[in-house]
Amino acid sequence: MYKAIVFAGTTEGYALCEFLAENHVPVYACAATEYGGSLLKENEFLHVSAGRLKIEDMEELFQREAPEIVLDATHPYAAEVTKNIRTACENGSIRYQRVLRPEGEKNREAIYVESTEKAAELLSGTEGNIFLTTGSKELSKFTVIPDYQERLFARVLSIPSVISSCAELGIEGKHLIGMQGPFSTEINEAMLRQFQCSYLVTKDTGLAGGFPEKMEACQRCGVTPVIIGRPLQEEGLSLPEARVFLAKLFGLTLSQRVSLVGIGMGAEKTLTLEGKKAFDEAELLIGAKRMTDAVQRPGQMVLHEYRSDKIVEYIKTHPQYRTVAIALSGDVGFYSGARKLIDLLDGDVQVICGISSVVYFMAKIGLSWDDARIVSAHGRDCNLIALIRHNPKVFSILGTEDGVARLASRLVAYGMGDVTLYVGENLSYENEKIFHASAAELTEYRGDALSVVTACNENAVPLPAVHGICDEEFLRGKAPMTKEEVRTVSLSKLRLQEDSVCYDVGAGTGSVSVEMALRAWKGQVYAIEKKEDALALLKENRRKFATDNLEIVPGTAPEAMVELPVPTHAFIGGSSGNMNEIIRLLLDKNPGVRIVINCITLETVTEAMNAIRDFSLTDVDIVQLSAARSKSIGRYHMMMGENPIYIISCSGRGEEI
Repeated sequence: MYKAIVFAGTTEGYALCEFLAENHVPVYACAATEYGGSLLKENEFLHVSAGRLKIEDMEELFQREAPEIVLDATHPYAAEVTKNIRTACENGSIRYQRVLRPEGEKNREAIYVESTEKAAELLSGTEGNIFLTTGSKELSKFTVIPDYQERLFARVLSIPSVISSCAELGIEGKHLIGMQGPFSTEINEAMLRQFQCSYLVTKDTGLAGGFPEKMEACQRCGVTPVIIGRPLQEEGLSLPEARVFLAKLFGLTLSQRVSLVGIGMGAEKTLTLEGKKAFDEAELLIGAKRMTDAVQRPGQMVLHEYRSDKIVEYIKTHPQYRTVAIALSGDVGFYSGARKLIDLLDGDVQVICGISSVVYFMAKIGLSWDDARIVSAHGRDCNLIALIRHNPKVFSILGTEDGVARLASRLVAYGMGDVTLYVGENLSYENEKIFHASAAELTEYRGDALSVVTACNENAVPLPAVHGICDEEFLRGKAPMTKEEVRTVSLSKLRLQEDSVCYDVGAGTGSVSVEMALRAWKGQVYAIEKKEDALALLKENRRKFATDNLEIVPGTAPEAMVELPVPTHAFIGGSSGNMNEIIRLLLDKNPGVRIVINCITLETVTEAMNAIRDFSLTDVDIVQLSAARSKSIGRYHMMMGENPIYIISCSGRGEEI
């Protein structure tokens, strides 16, 4: 005995049969045709029966199997079948439940019109061949369709008078088929394929008129039925609702499969076959509107959302959706929201890769990408200027209409106006735009926000593996400068990371600031200086070394530091007698800040040691450094001593921010 009987004439019906069988609920599936039955695989919990049932056959089946529930998942056009199932259930006191497909699915499968005139009017605005199965009496009404003699293929009774009347309308030869029905699904299918039809016109003639066979042939051939007559207005459950209903009825646990899918560039042609399959099978589609618009299927439930926490919350509170697809731009591993979603989602999660913008774009412009620096400036600061200065090839996602112009303007400002920029906009769409020009030519360019850029710099300067730029490389003037040897040791003691946020207090010419900015290229450096001549040199050195992540802050510390972001590291080369106040503010901002202090005078050493004691600083290290450089005097080399200096390094005791 089977607990459920499913009349499975639709994909929803097949899905419910599989759902019940997977959960070990014995189910008896009824398919109208052998083809329909072949779409289900029998197992110990699923029995499949193929063949049309009369109402008497249904009543006998219900009496024999005594199911707890009968699910009617037949096609929406099968009104007569639905009526018989409902009547048989009422006669046998069996619980009945109608399962409907979403409205969009109905519309994709069939178009209902009120009259023959409406059908002709509708088809006049379409393209493709039309198979008419409504007989000869109203054939003349279809002659209003443009090029009807080429587009129409009419199947009529094989009576001489009928054939003659059709010929008078100009429908003859291969466009006229004289046959006596009813016709099987296979004959209908063969004719649709033979004439390469896009539409089939019919009336809802029920079982006797071969209506289901026409619909099944349309489904197999991908042909749109145009049905003359009003559709049946029904009430019932959707597939997700039916699944929840059955779970409660039989005490089942609902499971979900979530797919994180990279959609490629956006156009259907850049979606992988695996991704397409995931979207085809998804009952719930989630993503930003641009992404969902690109992949949405008819009748699919759609949630426009990009925030990971909101997406996960919705999935968990809507267990009725068995298959969920989250549409993500490009590839799931390339600056994608997939990373956070994977951490938040539980259960059955599959990740499906897509074609990333870097792969697509570099192929379009004929460049390799394995030797390029690849970053994203979309919604983040990635210091493109430094990357372009030190690398011959850099790819970046942008994200604003003026993104190209701002990048080009900064390149020109740093003396790199000859860098070639390859720009790509609306990749894969009909309005795709790809071009290249020098940075100097693009300072006023305004394009689409959906864009990428590849910068090619033939004059790229490789970044040394360690700090220690020669003093002669810096523009100095009369401002004080931390010498190369002292700078090298001080920066080593500072223990910078790529994303550090650094203060250079008393920056002078900016030699320490520049080296900080080059090493912490993902971070930010703030050079605090009060002297006008030193500020001018700072700007020149920033431009020379193209340290775009170096911000010059005029003023005296600590006042000039108050509004700055939280530092991870600080170098104090000059304090103007404000050592205590400077360190206090640093610790207020970040209790775990790393500090390195250069002291030339003993008074400054005393200030630093007092601050270390007063603020209970830890990890204290003091180095007294004396350096000497050779000087050529004739054929001799004389060693000339530099002023000795104290390098004091320490850290706050609190947890680093």
